[in-house]
Parts: sequence; structure tokens; C-alpha cells
Amino acid sequence: MTERNVRVEPVAGRAVEDQAVEIVERKGLGHPDSICDGIAEHVSRALARAYLDRVGEVLHYNTDETQLVAGRAAPAFGGGEVLEPIYLLITGRATKQYGDRKIPADAIALRAAREYVERHFPFLEFGTDLVVDVKLGEGSGDLQQVFGEDGIQVPMANDTSFGVGHAPLTETERIVLETERQLNGRYGDDTPAVGQDVKVMGKREGDRIDVTVAAAVVDRYVDDIDEYDAAVDGIREFVRRLAGDITDRSVEVHVNTADDYGSGSIYLTTTGTSAEQGDDGSVGRGNRANGLITPNRSMSMEATSGKNPVNHIGKIYNLLATEVAGTVVEEVDGIREIRVRLLSQIGQPIDRPHVADASLVTDENVEVGDVESEVAAIVDRELADVTSITERVIDGDLSTF
Repeated sequence: MTERNVRVEPVAGRAVEDQAVEIVERKGLGHPDSICDGIAEHVSRALARAYLDRVGEVLHYNTDETQLVAGRAAPAFGGGEVLEPIYLLITGRATKQYGDRKIPADAIALRAAREYVERHFPFLEFGTDLVVDVKLGEGSGDLQQVFGEDGIQVPMANDTSFGVGHAPLTETERIVLETERQLNGRYGDDTPAVGQDVKVMGKREGDRIDVTVAAAVVDRYVDDIDEYDAAVDGIREFVRRLAGDITDRSVEVHVNTADDYGSGSIYLTTTGTSAEQGDDGSVGRGNRANGLITPNRSMSMEATSGKNPVNHIGKIYNLLATEVAGTVVEEVDGIREIRVRLLSQIGQPIDRPHVADASLVTDENVEVGDVESEVAAIVDRELADVTSITERVIDGDLSTF
């Protein structure tokens, strides 16, 4: 054990599963905020790899200010069209010169954005339906100094900030997370009428769970209102079965509740995303680092996507706190719930946070003191290996939203 400032204490209050009301949200892959998160993070990884290839180290950059301005479309049964393109601005900071070497950061970012869109959004034509602009300024000199110097093995924190993680996921959290993943996964692969913009809200009151799904339906795959209705019914039944595999609680599933068949107002899209019709987006306004929005839990409001993975605490500590929480639950018996908070100080080594706080809810026959040393040892061990988070982010092994 080192002299890191690690604290282990009981959670103030009840475990989330014991609370009367729980609310959980996930904004899916094609939600405007998630589009920004996804592109910003893909650009971030591309810049990191380019710096490593060209100069042997990751240089100062961040792309976590990416913004989306909605377009305008005219969806129609059998296929509509985009009238005004969606506009996306990749903005932030990047190192464009290292010694005598010039690095084409803007071009790297644009290629990465194109790659991400073409991989994930089959109904969005890059450059026509979606116009992407890149405005990356140079980094602040003082922050570049904090970022790293020759001979320093552990980077210094770029900011005084904190990250939060929790484990295990509740049944409601698992249902919400898996619903979106499956609708944008195997179910969506088999049902192309389901667009990528899938938003899921879970509400548990006692032992009753309501799952509300807003799912964009792609117009070219439905010829009339009956086919649209069949697509909605298919989603409802699939989510009901998925939830039944996770919980024994009562579950009610609601899909596209704003639809008004009488007036013809339905969630029909040309591109599979609400970004085609008035919904703007920003990095950091959606899911936290574990893929969920969880008002019953402690959360950091830091944007995780697009931040530099070497020393940007808003990214590293949120991802690390989530990893630490999951590891503790896996390795230590008797823990019902854990919340991990990691606080940095700017300019201090990221493996030595100002405080690392682990708050526990234990089983009835287990006291916090019984497991305190085990939990502290795991937190300490994971902090000692904090730089592995950087490698896993660059390799694409960790999701940020």
C-alpha cells in the first residue's frame, strides 16, 4: 500500500435498488448529443494515433466542444429527402506543429469524422446530408507545460476536477442500457426500419418499471401507417422480452408516445436521426462515461468524449472511477453498491488524486470495516495503473458515452 489518499466509508442513504423512485436515461447512438460525442471521441483517437505515429507521443489537444446544428427534412412513406443539411462543427484545440514538423490536425479530424459517419449512419450522406467543419485552435502554452515534460512517467493533471463511477448497475439501468444497445445492435441489423436515434427513459416506482422508448423510423422502409405501426409494435415487444430476461419486476413498455396517428404526426425520419429536423446537439449533454444518465447517482458534469486521454481528468477519472467500481464489486464479497469519486489537483500526478473516496452499501451481515482494507487496496492498485486507461482509450477498448 502506498500513501495515496484513499478513503472508504458507508454511503449516506439507501442503495438505489431500495429507493422508492429511480430514473435512468440513455441517449442512443443517433441522438444529436451522442452524434457529437461519437465524432468527437473518434477524432480524439485519430489525433492521438497520428501524434504517436509521427512524433512518438500524444501531444496536447482536445475536441470536446463539438457542436451540431440540426437540418431540415421532408420524410415521407417510401422515402423522403433532406432539404437542409445537418451542420457539425468540430472545435477545440490541437498541436499543429512539433519542432519543425507540421501536423495536419484539421485534415485528420475531417477524415475521422467521415469514417465515423459512414460506419454508423447508413442513411446520412457525408458532405450532403451532413456538412462537417473543423476549427481547431492551438493549445494554451501553460496547459501544454502541465500536459507533460520529458522524463515524467506519470502525467500531471490538466485541471482540478473530479470523476465518478458506480457499480453494479441496477435492473433499471441494465434494461435502459441494453434496450438501446440491442435496438442499435442485432435488432436494428435485422430491422432496418429502426433508425439510429433511439432514446430510452426508465422509471421505477417500487417494483413497477416503465420503459419509454423514442425510436426514429426510417421512411424508405415503411410504405404506409400500418407498416409504421407494425415497426413500433415490433420494438415494443422486443423491449418487453429483453426486460423480462433482466428482471422479475412488472415492466410496461411505451414506444413513440408523442405519435398522433389521426393528425399524421409520427416519428418518421429520412436519415434515422432527429438531427434532420430541429434537434441540435453538443458534446457532454448526454450520457455519462458509463453510457447512462442517472439522477439517483452522483455524477460529474464533465464531458468525457473528445478530451485528451493522457492527462485530461474529465475523461480519465470518470473512466477510471467506473472501472474501479466494477472491479471492487467483482473481487470483494458482501458489497451491494459502491460509488467511487476521484478528485485531482491541477499540476499533480494523476496517479495520486487529492482524494479517492469509495462509499459502500454492504450486505446486512457485512460491515464496511470488514472490507475496508480490500477495497482500499484495489483502489490503490488501479490508481497505480492509471496510464493503462490512456492506452485502452486510444485503442478504442473503452466507451466514453
